[in-house]
Amino acid sequence: MRALLCASPDRPATALILDDVRRVVADHAEIVAEVNADSAALSSNLVFDRVVAVGGDGTLIAQVRRVLDRGIPLVGVNSGRLGFLAEFDLSSLEKQAASVFGRNPLIRQRLVMDVMVKRRDGTVVFHGIAINDAVVTSGLPFRMIELQLEFSGAPGPDVAGDGILIASPLGSTAYNVSAGGPIVHPDVEALIVTPICPHSLGFRPIVVPSHLDIAVHVQRANEGTTLVLDGQTNVRLSVGDCVQVGRHQSMARLVGNAEVTYWQQLLSKMRWAAPPSYRDRGV
Repeated sequence: MRALLCASPDRPATALILDDVRRVVADHAEIVAEVNADSAALSSNLVFDRVVAVGGDGTLIAQVRRVLDRGIPLVGVNSGRLGFLAEFDLSSLEKQAASVFGRNPLIRQRLVMDVMVKRRDGTVVFHGIAINDAVVTSGLPFRMIELQLEFSGAPGPDVAGDGILIASPLGSTAYNVSAGGPIVHPDVEALIVTPICPHSLGFRPIVVPSHLDIAVHVQRANEGTTLVLDGQTNVRLSVGDCVQVGRHQSMARLVGNAEVTYWQQLLSKMRWAAPPSYRDRGV
Protein backbone atom coordinates (compact mmCIF):
# COMPACT_ATOMS: atom_id res chain seq x y z
CA MET A 1 0.00 0.00 0.00
CA ARG A 2 1.39 3.39 -1.05
CA ALA A 3 0.31 6.58 0.69
CA LEU A 4 0.63 10.28 -0.12
CA LEU A 5 0.75 12.50 2.98
CA CYS A 6 -0.68 16.00 2.56
CA ALA A 7 -0.44 18.58 5.35
CA SER A 8 0.39 22.21 6.13
CA PRO A 9 3.17 21.79 8.71
CA ASP A 10 3.34 25.53 9.38
CA ARG A 11 -0.07 25.36 11.08
CA PRO A 12 0.48 24.75 14.83
CA ALA A 13 -2.42 22.30 15.32
CA THR A 14 -1.26 20.22 12.35
CA ALA A 15 2.38 20.30 13.41
CA LEU A 16 1.35 18.92 16.82
CA ILE A 17 0.10 15.62 15.42
CA LEU A 18 1.96 15.31 12.12
CA ASP A 19 4.83 13.16 13.44
CA ASP A 20 2.39 10.74 15.07
CA VAL A 21 0.25 10.53 11.95
CA ARG A 22 3.36 9.86 9.89
CA ARG A 23 4.33 7.06 12.27
CA VAL A 24 0.88 5.42 12.09
CA VAL A 25 0.78 5.60 8.29
CA ALA A 26 4.35 4.28 7.94
CA ASP A 27 3.43 1.23 10.04
CA HIS A 28 0.84 0.20 7.43
CA ALA A 29 1.91 1.76 4.13
CA GLU A 30 4.87 3.11 2.23
CA ILE A 31 4.80 6.93 2.28
CA VAL A 32 5.81 7.72 -1.30
CA ALA A 33 5.82 11.50 -0.76
CA GLU A 34 4.87 14.28 1.61
CA VAL A 35 3.44 17.42 0.03
CA ASN A 36 2.25 20.74 1.35
CA ALA A 37 -1.56 20.78 1.35
CA ASP A 38 -1.51 24.29 -0.15
CA SER A 39 0.87 23.51 -3.02
CA ALA A 40 0.04 23.19 -6.70
CA ALA A 41 -1.00 20.17 -8.76
CA LEU A 42 0.62 16.80 -8.15
CA SER A 43 3.09 15.23 -10.56
CA SER A 44 1.44 12.73 -12.89
CA ASN A 45 4.38 10.39 -12.24
CA LEU A 46 3.51 10.09 -8.54
CA VAL A 47 1.77 6.75 -7.88
CA PHE A 48 -0.18 6.12 -4.67
CA ASP A 49 -3.19 4.19 -3.34
CA ARG A 50 -4.30 6.47 -0.47
CA VAL A 51 -4.15 10.18 0.24
CA VAL A 52 -3.85 11.10 3.92
CA ALA A 53 -4.88 14.73 4.45
CA VAL A 54 -4.02 16.21 7.85
CA GLY A 55 -5.82 19.44 8.67
CA GLY A 56 -9.34 20.84 8.80
CA ASP A 57 -12.24 20.44 6.40
CA GLY A 58 -10.76 23.08 4.08
CA THR A 59 -7.60 21.01 3.73
CA LEU A 60 -9.63 17.89 2.98
CA ILE A 61 -11.69 19.70 0.33
CA ALA A 62 -8.57 21.03 -1.38
CA GLN A 63 -7.06 17.53 -1.56
CA VAL A 64 -10.29 16.05 -2.97
CA ARG A 65 -9.99 18.59 -5.76
CA ARG A 66 -6.37 17.60 -6.43
CA VAL A 67 -6.98 13.85 -6.78
CA LEU A 68 -10.59 13.65 -7.97
CA ASP A 69 -9.66 12.58 -11.49
CA ARG A 70 -7.52 9.72 -10.12
CA GLY A 71 -10.29 8.12 -8.06
CA ILE A 72 -7.94 7.64 -5.11
CA PRO A 73 -9.57 7.15 -1.66
CA LEU A 74 -8.80 10.01 0.71
CA VAL A 75 -8.33 9.74 4.49
CA GLY A 76 -9.10 12.91 6.45
CA VAL A 77 -7.31 13.33 9.81
CA ASN A 78 -8.73 16.32 11.63
CA SER A 79 -6.51 18.94 13.24
CA GLY A 80 -8.90 21.82 12.53
CA ARG A 81 -11.68 23.38 14.57
CA LEU A 82 -14.67 21.35 13.42
CA GLY A 83 -13.61 18.39 11.31
CA PHE A 84 -17.06 17.46 10.03
CA LEU A 85 -15.74 15.95 6.80
CA ALA A 86 -12.44 14.64 8.18
CA GLU A 87 -13.79 11.68 10.16
CA PHE A 88 -10.57 10.56 11.84
CA ASP A 89 -8.49 11.95 14.67
CA LEU A 90 -5.10 10.52 15.63
CA SER A 91 -6.60 8.00 18.03
CA SER A 92 -9.23 6.59 15.65
CA LEU A 93 -6.73 6.49 12.77
CA GLU A 94 -4.34 4.40 14.87
CA LYS A 95 -7.14 2.10 15.97
CA GLN A 96 -8.48 1.50 12.45
CA ALA A 97 -5.23 1.78 10.46
CA ALA A 98 -5.23 -1.87 9.38
CA SER A 99 -8.63 -1.39 7.73
CA VAL A 100 -7.97 2.13 6.43
CA PHE A 101 -4.82 0.98 4.61
CA GLY A 102 -6.14 -2.46 3.77
CA ARG A 103 -7.67 -3.68 0.54
CA ASN A 104 -11.31 -3.01 1.42
CA PRO A 105 -11.69 0.12 3.53
CA LEU A 106 -15.07 1.72 4.17
CA ILE A 107 -15.52 4.15 1.27
CA ARG A 108 -18.08 6.95 1.26
CA GLN A 109 -18.77 8.16 -2.27
CA ARG A 110 -19.85 11.79 -2.41
CA LEU A 111 -21.34 13.91 -5.19
CA VAL A 112 -19.13 16.67 -6.60
CA MET A 113 -20.28 19.64 -8.70
CA ASP A 114 -18.98 20.68 -12.11
CA VAL A 115 -18.94 24.49 -12.48
CA MET A 116 -18.50 26.59 -15.60
CA VAL A 117 -18.59 30.35 -16.29
CA LYS A 118 -19.55 31.61 -19.74
CA ARG A 119 -19.52 35.16 -21.09
CA ARG A 120 -22.49 36.60 -22.95
CA ASP A 121 -21.09 35.36 -26.28
CA GLY A 122 -20.77 31.79 -24.97
CA THR A 123 -17.01 31.89 -24.38
CA VAL A 124 -16.00 29.63 -21.48
CA VAL A 125 -13.71 31.61 -19.15
CA PHE A 126 -13.63 29.18 -16.23
CA HIS A 127 -14.19 25.47 -15.64
CA GLY A 128 -13.70 23.89 -12.22
CA ILE A 129 -15.21 21.76 -9.48
CA ALA A 130 -16.87 22.39 -6.14
CA ILE A 131 -17.13 19.90 -3.31
CA ASN A 132 -19.23 21.91 -0.82
CA ASP A 133 -20.77 24.84 -2.64
CA ALA A 134 -20.76 27.28 -5.54
CA VAL A 135 -21.78 30.76 -4.42
CA VAL A 136 -22.57 33.84 -6.47
CA THR A 137 -22.10 36.70 -4.01
CA SER A 138 -22.74 40.42 -4.42
CA GLY A 139 -19.28 41.75 -3.52
CA LEU A 140 -18.15 45.35 -3.21
CA PRO A 141 -19.80 47.81 -2.95
CA PHE A 142 -22.38 45.33 -1.59
CA ARG A 143 -25.44 46.66 -3.36
CA MET A 144 -28.21 44.20 -4.17
CA ILE A 145 -27.60 42.13 -7.30
CA GLU A 146 -30.10 40.51 -9.65
CA LEU A 147 -29.85 36.97 -10.99
CA GLN A 148 -32.06 34.76 -13.12
CA LEU A 149 -32.20 30.99 -12.54
CA GLU A 150 -32.70 28.24 -15.07
CA PHE A 151 -33.14 24.49 -14.48
CA SER A 152 -32.07 22.37 -17.47
CA GLY A 153 -33.33 25.09 -19.80
CA ALA A 154 -36.61 25.70 -17.97
CA PRO A 155 -36.91 29.26 -16.62
CA GLY A 156 -36.78 29.59 -12.83
CA PRO A 157 -37.27 32.63 -10.60
CA ASP A 158 -35.50 35.97 -10.68
CA VAL A 159 -33.43 36.57 -7.56
CA ALA A 160 -32.78 40.00 -6.08
CA GLY A 161 -30.59 40.06 -2.99
CA ASP A 162 -27.06 39.25 -1.86
CA GLY A 163 -26.68 36.24 -4.14
CA ILE A 164 -27.39 32.56 -4.55
CA LEU A 165 -25.78 29.40 -3.12
CA ILE A 166 -25.79 25.98 -4.78
CA ALA A 167 -24.63 23.24 -2.42
CA SER A 168 -23.96 19.53 -2.64
CA PRO A 169 -25.45 17.29 0.06
CA LEU A 170 -21.95 17.00 1.54
CA GLY A 171 -21.79 20.80 1.74
CA SER A 172 -25.33 21.22 3.03
CA THR A 173 -24.01 21.54 6.61
CA ALA A 174 -21.58 24.35 5.67
CA TYR A 175 -22.48 27.82 4.30
CA ASN A 176 -25.82 26.44 3.13
CA VAL A 177 -27.12 25.70 6.63
CA SER A 178 -25.90 29.10 7.87
CA ALA A 179 -27.89 30.73 5.07
CA GLY A 180 -31.07 28.91 6.15
CA GLY A 181 -30.86 25.99 3.74
CA PRO A 182 -31.81 22.39 4.62
CA ILE A 183 -29.49 19.66 5.83
CA VAL A 184 -29.46 16.91 3.19
CA HIS A 185 -27.98 13.48 3.87
CA PRO A 186 -24.85 13.05 1.70
CA ASP A 187 -26.18 9.80 0.19
CA VAL A 188 -29.04 11.76 -1.45
CA GLU A 189 -28.53 12.46 -5.15
CA ALA A 190 -29.47 16.13 -5.13
CA LEU A 191 -28.38 19.75 -5.30
CA ILE A 192 -29.59 22.48 -2.94
CA VAL A 193 -30.40 26.00 -4.14
CA THR A 194 -30.47 28.56 -1.32
CA PRO A 195 -30.93 32.32 -1.77
CA ILE A 196 -28.70 34.66 0.22
CA CYS A 197 -30.76 37.43 1.88
CA PRO A 198 -33.36 37.55 -0.94
CA HIS A 199 -35.51 40.67 -1.29
CA SER A 200 -38.59 38.47 -1.10
CA LEU A 201 -40.87 37.00 1.54
CA GLY A 202 -41.56 33.92 -0.60
CA PHE A 203 -38.22 32.59 -1.83
CA ARG A 204 -37.43 29.41 0.08
CA PRO A 205 -34.49 27.04 -0.51
CA ILE A 206 -35.21 24.15 -2.86
CA VAL A 207 -33.73 20.67 -3.28
CA VAL A 208 -33.53 19.47 -6.89
CA PRO A 209 -32.41 16.19 -8.51
CA SER A 210 -28.70 16.05 -9.30
CA HIS A 211 -29.28 15.36 -12.99
CA LEU A 212 -30.57 18.91 -13.50
CA ASP A 213 -28.19 21.55 -14.85
CA ILE A 214 -28.58 24.82 -12.97
CA ALA A 215 -27.78 28.10 -14.74
CA VAL A 216 -27.39 31.44 -12.93
CA HIS A 217 -27.58 34.40 -15.30
CA VAL A 218 -26.13 37.66 -13.97
CA GLN A 219 -28.61 40.46 -14.75
CA ARG A 220 -27.23 43.15 -12.43
CA ALA A 221 -23.86 43.06 -10.69
CA ASN A 222 -21.42 45.04 -8.57
CA GLU A 223 -17.77 45.62 -9.32
CA GLY A 224 -16.91 42.88 -6.84
CA THR A 225 -19.60 40.34 -7.73
CA THR A 226 -17.86 36.97 -7.56
CA LEU A 227 -18.34 33.23 -7.95
CA VAL A 228 -16.78 31.49 -4.94
CA LEU A 229 -16.16 27.73 -4.91
CA ASP A 230 -15.75 26.12 -1.49
CA GLY A 231 -14.43 29.43 -0.15
CA GLN A 232 -11.17 28.65 -2.02
CA THR A 233 -11.56 29.63 -5.68
CA ASN A 234 -12.81 33.04 -6.83
CA VAL A 235 -14.01 34.10 -10.29
CA ARG A 236 -15.06 37.71 -10.94
CA LEU A 237 -18.46 38.03 -12.64
CA SER A 238 -20.05 40.74 -14.80
CA VAL A 239 -23.49 41.45 -16.25
CA GLY A 240 -24.26 38.93 -18.99
CA ASP A 241 -22.18 36.14 -17.46
CA CYS A 242 -23.74 32.73 -16.88
CA VAL A 243 -22.66 30.31 -14.12
CA GLN A 244 -23.56 26.71 -14.94
CA VAL A 245 -23.59 24.12 -12.16
CA GLY A 246 -24.25 20.41 -12.55
CA ARG A 247 -23.17 17.04 -11.30
CA HIS A 248 -19.54 16.11 -12.01
CA GLN A 249 -18.93 12.77 -13.71
CA SER A 250 -16.61 11.65 -10.88
CA MET A 251 -17.45 11.06 -7.24
CA ALA A 252 -15.25 11.99 -4.29
CA ARG A 253 -14.07 8.84 -2.48
CA LEU A 254 -13.60 9.41 1.26
CA VAL A 255 -12.41 6.70 3.62
CA GLY A 256 -14.97 6.52 6.43
CA ASN A 257 -14.58 5.95 10.14
CA ALA A 258 -16.48 2.71 10.77
CA GLU A 259 -17.20 3.75 14.38
CA VAL A 260 -18.86 7.06 13.47
CA THR A 261 -22.25 7.57 11.79
CA TYR A 262 -23.52 10.66 9.99
CA TRP A 263 -26.10 11.11 12.72
CA GLN A 264 -23.40 11.11 15.41
CA GLN A 265 -21.54 13.78 13.44
CA LEU A 266 -24.66 15.94 13.27
CA LEU A 267 -25.31 15.55 17.00
CA SER A 268 -21.78 16.01 18.28
CA LYS A 269 -20.24 18.40 15.74
CA MET A 270 -23.24 20.43 14.52
CA ARG A 271 -25.21 20.28 17.80
CA TRP A 272 -28.29 19.17 15.85
CA ALA A 273 -31.48 19.69 17.90
CA ALA A 274 -29.47 20.74 20.97
CA PRO A 275 -32.01 21.54 23.74
CA PRO A 276 -32.11 24.66 25.91
CA SER A 277 -30.03 24.70 29.10
CA TYR A 278 -32.49 23.31 31.69
CA ARG A 279 -31.65 23.99 35.36
CA ASP A 280 -32.95 20.64 36.61
CA ARG A 281 -30.66 18.78 34.17
CA GLY A 282 -27.55 20.61 35.30
CA VAL A 283 -26.73 21.73 31.75
